[in-house]
Amino acid sequence: MNLSRRNLLLGSGLAALGAGALSACSTSAGGSGAGGSSSGLALWYWNGGLSDKVVEASKTQFPKDDIKPNKVGGDFKQKLQTTLAGGSFIPQVTGVKGEDMPYFRSVADKFTDLNQFGAKDVASKQLAWKWAEAQTQDGKQLGFPIDIGPTAMFYRADILAQAGLPTDPAAVAAATSTWDDFYAFGQELHGKVPASFPVPQLANVFQIVVGQLSQRFVSEENAFVGDSDEMKQAWDTTVKAQTLGLNANVAQSLEASTASGVVAVDLGAAWHALDIKLAAPDTSGKWMVANNPVKPTNFGGSFLTIPAATEDKQAAYDVITWILGTDNQGQAFTDASIFPADPAAWELPALTGGDAFFGGQKTIDVFGPAGKQVPSQYVAASDSAIQAAYLNELTNVEANGKDPAQAWADAVSAAKDIAARQGVK
Repeated sequence: MNLSRRNLLLGSGLAALGAGALSACSTSAGGSGAGGSSSGLALWYWNGGLSDKVVEASKTQFPKDDIKPNKVGGDFKQKLQTTLAGGSFIPQVTGVKGEDMPYFRSVADKFTDLNQFGAKDVASKQLAWKWAEAQTQDGKQLGFPIDIGPTAMFYRADILAQAGLPTDPAAVAAATSTWDDFYAFGQELHGKVPASFPVPQLANVFQIVVGQLSQRFVSEENAFVGDSDEMKQAWDTTVKAQTLGLNANVAQSLEASTASGVVAVDLGAAWHALDIKLAAPDTSGKWMVANNPVKPTNFGGSFLTIPAATEDKQAAYDVITWILGTDNQGQAFTDASIFPADPAAWELPALTGGDAFFGGQKTIDVFGPAGKQVPSQYVAASDSAIQAAYLNELTNVEANGKDPAQAWADAVSAAKDIAARQGVK
């Protein structure tokens, strides 16, 4: 099974269907007691969450702090929840994934307000929508952005050419500017090259379409809106890929299908470029990137935070701002396709140069404007758990042939039950 960052993100949502707030689990950390490490500065992150080279360099930059990196495996959110609740082995600095920040905002007392150490002075240089994701209603800034996930459309230019379709990014974007256009484009592609598909799995489309809505599943008034007309339209737009026969349904074999050309078009975030490169290295030079239909949204993107139990918060803040400095964000992009949250980093050679894997295309010309155009949405603490009900039913549609109308009804019913258990009105 593919273990891309995308599938890990989707998996975290499905896992939320049955996850409790503070499930018991073992943790590994570099510290003890309420203040974390008995000596040194423990830093928690996950594989691919930061540049390992930058983290290693931070040890030299801050020799007196004795930085102790810990790349935590498994369910990062659950381990952090359990550790914060238990009050022991708490790291001095920890990553928080973007999809988990709504939950951690609901327990803001477990974290430090970074504004106390100067975060408010650099806020104007950050993307307003991303900065706001880690901000509480009373203005506390809980996290400093690591990266963002502006979305776009990855495609195999050689397969599109084989189908007689345009291959230039601007022309492809113009031909797929609406979802109806996208599916018409996909029908022509699949009709001319039957072995290739424009949609790898339904969840890809659903995530992006929901990100384009005016509201997600819960309103700012904490009311369930997952049965709204626009949410139903998002569902219908998604399952159209199935009813038209354009869904490859390769969730369990995405890497092999990407390498073989079964996946000819792949909607995803900027960081998904690395997934494609790792899955299909022999296709280098054949891929390109264009704007996705309608408008970009954001998928993923994380933060560094300082738990409230940290004793030397200033030292922790200094480490965070160095690791996430403009030049180091450029280094992280070079190392692991971690797309910078700092717009100033987009001007660095690491991002402005052409990417040989994508035919020499300067992909920043797509992802840069997309990052600035991401619509702002309210994301409730219960969002991932509620969304999982829809993703589960989409799997039933594509894998088990379930009727889309019945799947919608069952998704809404399950989502309402989950929302009620989470305190949503």
